[in-house]
Amino acid sequence: MESRPHIAGNVANLCVRLVFASLFLKESGMADEQQTLDQQTPEQPTGAAEDLTARVQELEEQLAAAQDQALRMVADLQNVRRRAEQDVEKAHKFALEKFAGDLLAVVDTLERGLEMSDPNDEAIKPMREGMELTLKMFDDTLRRYQVEALNPEGEPFNPEQHQAMAMQESASAEPGSVLKVFQKGYLLNGRLLRPAMVVVSKAPAETPPSIDEQA
Repeated sequence: MESRPHIAGNVANLCVRLVFASLFLKESGMADEQQTLDQQTPEQPTGAAEDLTARVQELEEQLAAAQDQALRMVADLQNVRRRAEQDVEKAHKFALEKFAGDLLAVVDTLERGLEMSDPNDEAIKPMREGMELTLKMFDDTLRRYQVEALNPEGEPFNPEQHQAMAMQESASAEPGSVLKVFQKGYLLNGRLLRPAMVVVSKAPAETPPSIDEQA
């Protein structure tokens, strides 16, 4: 029969072996688990990265669509504002053209009255002075509203601003020039408000040579 010390030594030796075996098995299990994790790790993040990339792309597309919609709205607002400004400008010009056109008839009447009256007639001198003062007030008002008179006597005929009422031969004037102005024209802000009615010169007709000149 074995002694107790010998048995105790065997038990201790067995315990040591069991501990080492347990540690070996534990390490082997951890290694296998780590290997399994290493094999699974590349797959799991890859799927998550693909989902994240798809989500980012979706958000970028939504952002681009929102930006495009915002730009369209800004462009629409600018177009609306531009059209409104043009409408206001057109309404202003139309009202001003009508106002200036009504004044021109009065100016024409005053100018014709002064042309027909005798400046040396003392009896009508006060009346002429009143007409001249009134005409000056009208002229100042027209200029204040950018209305410019066209009195093209002696100037070349301009079909864009002048209306030819007649042609007249002239040996002294350049052919195609304005000999006389029947009615002054007017510009409003550089645009034609009313053409000037004029007589245009033309070259005299050539006379056939006389019998003496032919001889």
